Amino acid sequence: GAAISNTRLYVLDAQQREVPLGAVGELYIGGASVARGYLGQPELTQERFLADPFVKDGAGRMYRTGDLVRWLETGRLAFVGRNDEQVKLRGYRIELGEIEARLLAQPGVREAVVLAREDEPGLKRLVAYVVQDEPEDGERDDTLAMDTLRQALTQELPGYMVPSAFVPMPALPLTPNGKLDRRALPAPDLQALAARGYEAPQGELEEQLAALWAEVLQLPRVGRHDNFFELGGHSLLALELASRMASRGLRGDVRLVFTAASLSQLALQLSERQPAMDEAWANTTVEAPRSRIPEDAQDLTPDMLPLVTLSQQELDGLVASVPGGAANVQDVYPLAPLQSGMLFHHLLERDSDVYLLRVALRFKTRAHLGAYLAALQQVMNRHDVLRTSIHWTGLTEPVQLVHRRLELPTICHDALDDGSSAESQLMRLTNPRACRLDLGKAPLMEAHLMQEPAHGSWLMALLMHHLILDHHALELMQQEIALLLSDRGQDLPPAQPFRNYVAQARLGLTPAQHEAYFREQLGDVDEPTLPYGLSDVQGDGSQVGEAHLALPDSLSRGLRAQARRLGVSVASLCHLAYAQLLGRVSGREDVVFGTVLFGRMQAGAGADRALGLYINTMPLRVKLQGPVLGTVKQVQQDLAGLLRHEHAPLALAQRCSGLESGVPLVTALLNYRHGSDAAAHAPLSVPGSESLTAEERTNYPLLLNIDDYEQGGLALTVQLREPHSAQALCEAMEQA
Repeated sequence: GAAISNTRLYVLDAQQREVPLGAVGELYIGGASVARGYLGQPELTQERFLADPFVKDGAGRMYRTGDLVRWLETGRLAFVGRNDEQVKLRGYRIELGEIEARLLAQPGVREAVVLAREDEPGLKRLVAYVVQDEPEDGERDDTLAMDTLRQALTQELPGYMVPSAFVPMPALPLTPNGKLDRRALPAPDLQALAARGYEAPQGELEEQLAALWAEVLQLPRVGRHDNFFELGGHSLLALELASRMASRGLRGDVRLVFTAASLSQLALQLSERQPAMDEAWANTTVEAPRSRIPEDAQDLTPDMLPLVTLSQQELDGLVASVPGGAANVQDVYPLAPLQSGMLFHHLLERDSDVYLLRVALRFKTRAHLGAYLAALQQVMNRHDVLRTSIHWTGLTEPVQLVHRRLELPTICHDALDDGSSAESQLMRLTNPRACRLDLGKAPLMEAHLMQEPAHGSWLMALLMHHLILDHHALELMQQEIALLLSDRGQDLPPAQPFRNYVAQARLGLTPAQHEAYFREQLGDVDEPTLPYGLSDVQGDGSQVGEAHLALPDSLSRGLRAQARRLGVSVASLCHLAYAQLLGRVSGREDVVFGTVLFGRMQAGAGADRALGLYINTMPLRVKLQGPVLGTVKQVQQDLAGLLRHEHAPLALAQRCSGLESGVPLVTALLNYRHGSDAAAHAPLSVPGSESLTAEERTNYPLLLNIDDYEQGGLALTVQLREPHSAQALCEAMEQA
């Protein structure tokens, strides 16, 4: 219905914010007719009669009805149910009445009821009980009918609201008083559960793919109708799958894993596109030309450097800056896309560096510290990117120079007797917001040491520049150190040179191919997405608040179940949730934000175990006006589309938008990171050590990191320009 005279109706969410048209919320009534409360029941009055936040003078009251309703396009309200029929499942608040209403709207459904059942401890799920109309011919296929209802609800409701089981009933059980007897409703059997039926793979290609999926996902078998993400796949596993496919001659674009709905569809697309894939592979997959610098070189010439064009004068100037001269130069090549952006921000600042990272550890003894430093030196000897310096002065374009031999710089500090702890002193001395590294001197890391006099333990703060390591590479470095300290160095895979990635980024797709894609995606974007109105993307990280939040296990499990149900990745769901959050804090329904791409999807064999800065920031556009199911599918498709362009410079994408010069395309970032629980706490696996802190910053005013641990849950980290609250944004993201 509609409001009567002198009455105001509000449809609000759990935070008493107005919900959009069509969304279900609780009905609140305001206006002159609202009473003062319940006589003699102060507690109930306080619960039901609230201050009206929509009245300017603050004198108004509103009544909380407990009715669940939604606005219709006609301006009238539709009743959905009562909030005492609301349940919480896997972190979501669910209105059972809304599900029942959708069921009753389906053809052939006479009665329906939905319960949240926990027939097995810890396994709570929605179960729908349905009474159907009698068919005209007297014959009814209950299985087919329940599948039809399941598919219909999947199109109309979010995945977490689609019942796990549909139970056909001849009639609903009633009590002697004629009311529904919920206790008499039976537990669902296996046939009622919403499970995808198994059908064996058909043909050699499907059998090959099924075997690969089973290996990667660690499953006993995979059927031809199974979906990679429903089975628990994610982007890292998709990368591993693509690598294994390529090793068996199946040159499939990794994007197909994201877009194919089932194993059989992936096989079909591979078979149909194989000739085109072979051609695309040849056109976009680059085999990096080898460095032509001999190990005993006394002089270097430009023809020894196949990845960069330098004059002899420029090259001579470079060699002169290297301790040991030409004999200590292993390679010279250009910067990767994100490295160029980080160098820009380094040059923009004078006294600090927003992309300086710090990892701090405590060691029980000096011997434990010495063993760690020796293992770190071995890792440096293995990986060229850890022996790299950056040069730009007097050059046509910046380059990175790999040294053959380097020692890790160690600086030992004496603790002062000033009443403060040694740990706090070392943290002040190595504050990334107040110090810099000389990028022209390799390595771009240094270890600061200090003994704790009272305990005999030692502290180490390792400063590293983001130019040489991303988050995944830092985890890999810690894992290699742990293996070396446990005498398992023989288990380390061959080191992958960072030059391979640079070659792929520089020699793969052409700028024209990148521009065509981004003009299509962003050409009509003429207004920026500015969360809280923040537009400064030249920050130094000093006025940024940080907050952390581990999502409840129930919510993490619910997200995984929802992703499997929809056949998308958890990352896609999180990108959509972030887009919705940005929409609220920027006042836009068409949002653009930066997504941090893994960068290793098309970087060649072994890239998943390589050290270096592989990540890249790319703009993702999300239009929030449509149905949620269609939007999340589009997000998954657009993320897959970005993979082909994951090596493009962000500045190129910015130029392809419709924004005026100087207006930032990206002001907020989402960095979705996969990792094992062990990798997240890798320093703790090093004997005699304790992790103290690991810090990283960005020049953007808003960054959300989502860490997805294989055997655990999801964890959020928000960095937000002050005075806005990072903690509040964390909590808002949890509810998004």
